[in-house]
Amino acid sequence: MTDNWGRGRAEPVAVGPPRRRMTRADRMREARGQRKRRMGRGFVLAMLIVVVIGAVFLGSKLWHTMFVGDNDFSGDGANDVVIQIHDGDSTTAIGKTLLEHKVIATVAAFVGAAEGNAAISSIQPGFYKVRTEIPASNAVARLADPQNRVGKLVIPEGRQLDDIQDVKTNAVTDGIFSLISHATCVDLDGDQHCVSVDDLKKSAGSAAPSALSVPDWAMNAVAALGNDHRRLEGLIAPGTWNIDPSAAPQDILATLIGASATQYAKGGLLDTAKAMNMSPYQILTVGSLVQRESKPDDFAKVARVIYNRLAENRTLEFDSTVNYPLDRIEVATTDADRGQHTQWNTYVRPGLPATPICSPGQPALSAAEQPAPGDWLYFVTVDLQGTTLFTRDYDQHLANIELAKHNGVLDSAR
Repeated sequence: MTDNWGRGRAEPVAVGPPRRRMTRADRMREARGQRKRRMGRGFVLAMLIVVVIGAVFLGSKLWHTMFVGDNDFSGDGANDVVIQIHDGDSTTAIGKTLLEHKVIATVAAFVGAAEGNAAISSIQPGFYKVRTEIPASNAVARLADPQNRVGKLVIPEGRQLDDIQDVKTNAVTDGIFSLISHATCVDLDGDQHCVSVDDLKKSAGSAAPSALSVPDWAMNAVAALGNDHRRLEGLIAPGTWNIDPSAAPQDILATLIGASATQYAKGGLLDTAKAMNMSPYQILTVGSLVQRESKPDDFAKVARVIYNRLAENRTLEFDSTVNYPLDRIEVATTDADRGQHTQWNTYVRPGLPATPICSPGQPALSAAEQPAPGDWLYFVTVDLQGTTLFTRDYDQHLANIELAKHNGVLDSAR
């Protein structure tokens, strides 16, 4: 059978010139062209990005010129002022503090001036003297200068509230009140401002214990001394503190006592006192006796002597407690001094003194919390190198005292 289906159907007709078959060279040229076109489009896109970035940069510079630069102060400033930098403050946070005190015109100006200045990141928390209405760059320079830091208080271990004098040398050791007073001294616009020792003593004796941030565990002991400023002895811990030179005496004391109470608690004083069936105040007092009576190598032994004598209801008979209310240092006290009836003299007063006799450091407190094992009841330093002999036997103790006298340790200057 013959298939006639396609006889009447039109055949495809080619349009245009006959298609030339592409050679390999043609294909390579076409690929190169495509790459060039892609590269061209990428170049245009890159140039567009550069233009946009440049516009943003120039716009930012123009913005700072128009709105930040014109709002920065110029000149040497108007007045001295003290500002506080807190722990963890960022550059922006510092800038806000400066703005609040009218030191700088804008936070942005300060942040811009501080950018790239490594000294800003090393600024310590504390109080700094600057001037109001100064250029942001000047504010940065002032904060970076350690000479402008004020209110830095360093209390060495073993200091008491009042100044003390060495009987032999007449040398005076600054007490905590004097150290605070020195730390508050700041020159503002040519006038020296200091919180006086007398004002600190007055606040220490007259302000309500609660207003001074006295911790609960010391309230009864503090109240028992009435308006005697020594009632706060031992409640300001040794260490480095930042105090506001412009604050009132009562507020300064409250800040230090509150922070010290927190430090004591973190150090485990409260927990240890509970475990020893003592009050934190008693341990603090023992630590102060340890601090004043011996060198660090003997701290734990002296603590044991204290607990042994208390357990046997013996008076402690520490010369440091005789000297304390007399505000002096003397190894050999006189019979008259030892006979004085004070709330601290452990020759005539049973038990512990009414308050700590200094601010003990952590090693002394640790010794009070963990005394060395031993049955000693007596100790005496027998030479100028600080060698201390411990014994339970009284006759041996008397022999040790004679040795100390022979070596010139117990010679009184009076």
